[in-house]
Amino acid sequence: MLKEFKTFISKGNVMEMAVGLIMATYFGAIIKSLVADIIMPPIGMLMGGVDFADLQMVLQEGIAESSEGAGDAVAQVAISYGVFINTIITFVIVAFAIFMVVKGYNKMKANMEKKKAEEAPAAPPAPTKEEVLLGEIRDLLKK
Repeated sequence: MLKEFKTFISKGNVMEMAVGLIMATYFGAIIKSLVADIIMPPIGMLMGGVDFADLQMVLQEGIAESSEGAGDAVAQVAISYGVFINTIITFVIVAFAIFMVVKGYNKMKANMEKKKAEEAPAAPPAPTKEEVLLGEIRDLLKK
């Protein structure tokens, strides 16, 4: 089992996958920052100074602990739909960025295949029926 694991881990695909996963994690962090810090503030400003991250529907108000320690503190229960909106916008931006990367990769790959096809020498054309017939006649005359 250990030998199989070593074989699996030493394959190039595993390393490429690991690098891709690391890059995707940090790409996601960059996009999250782009949405939260650059895109959403102007949108919030245009909507009258609303910060999407603060938008929520409170289901139960929080109760702070009294200074005497007699009351128990209760956390606020709320549906944070503003954070959800930010997450959706982040997803759309990430999906669009990935779409553009894949589109560019496919175009580059198609161009490389096209260049390879142009560089490859063309196969000689097949002989016509007349040439085949003349070749048979020649062979018969030699005999």
